Amino acid sequence: MGRARQLVFLGWFLALIYGVPAYQSAAEILRGRAPQFLEVFTTTPTRPNLRAFEHRVEDASLVAQAVRPWMQDAWFALFRDAGEKVVTGREDWLFYEPDLRYLVEPGEPGEPFEAIVDFRDQLARQGIRLIVLAIPGKPSVYPDRLTSRVAAGRTIRSSTLDLLAALRHSGIEAPDLFDFFAKLRREPASSPWYLPQDTHWSAEGARRAAAAVARRIRDLGWIGPGPVRYTERPVTVRRTGDIARMIRVAAIERHYPLEEVSCRQVMRQDTGEPYRDAADSPVLVLGDSFLRMYETDEPRAAGFIAHLARELGRPLASVVNDGGASTLVRQELSRRPALLEGKKLVIWEFVERDIRFGTEGWQKVRLPAAP
Repeated sequence: MGRARQLVFLGWFLALIYGVPAYQSAAEILRGRAPQFLEVFTTTPTRPNLRAFEHRVEDASLVAQAVRPWMQDAWFALFRDAGEKVVTGREDWLFYEPDLRYLVEPGEPGEPFEAIVDFRDQLARQGIRLIVLAIPGKPSVYPDRLTSRVAAGRTIRSSTLDLLAALRHSGIEAPDLFDFFAKLRREPASSPWYLPQDTHWSAEGARRAAAAVARRIRDLGWIGPGPVRYTERPVTVRRTGDIARMIRVAAIERHYPLEEVSCRQVMRQDTGEPYRDAADSPVLVLGDSFLRMYETDEPRAAGFIAHLARELGRPLASVVNDGGASTLVRQELSRRPALLEGKKLVIWEFVERDIRFGTEGWQKVRLPAAP
């Protein structure tokens, strides 16, 4: 009898091992496609290629697509585990795993430091000043929403502060937005400064940060007040947080309702039209999705860029690339040298996790002279 059970177990095991890929290949052939496993024989067997192949196989697996939602839903119900990119916090707050990994596994700031100093020096040769804005990740500002082991209102000291100190020591203007948000948290507020189910700041957090940066620019005397007057109008948008969308399981996503975000849309006082960039502005802003939020996303003209323009009294120029603030925005700038024409100030924003995980790393990018 024991021998029979062993054979049955062996049969089920072999069926599982060979049946799933056989079923996948048969389904792909019936759909008129070549079996995906053949790709491994048509590409160079390097580690990146094999890793990419593994991810494509996982994403395309029909069995995984059928089973994964049930398993993830059960795992979430039992252990509050929402997937590899998502960390569940307290009071239905969600956190992005790379934000946490950056804090607990800090690296050396040498590569970013050298790239930033090189960029500053290239701009200085053209008479352009630089301000660096390292945006705190949500766990740096709200660790108490991640775990009860951190007292309410406390922040975690990020290694980003060491990079900012090194930049300031080298003569680069680098405002401390970590201390800024710590002070904001001590203020009574009707809503958080970061979104509970998103990686980004709230619309009011972006507006307050823009006002603080504008004050610093005025104190430095680098840009005088502009001639354009702007007004604001309140508007509310309903959106699904980007971290909630990363879960990719409808049953879990329904646990997190749409977030209502109160915004202040920036309008020109003379025309009543929403804020728009101007390529010939003396101020150029480079950055990532923190600048896209509320600006080119709904409701538009209500993000950091629009509010900074309102504070400075002039439209700005901008280059924004989601996840690409470490290198990609400077590469785009190198391809569009006309953007530097007439510029007096460049503001370079990036979220702190990109110090380690930025797309294309921190390359030194050669800028052509402005025409």
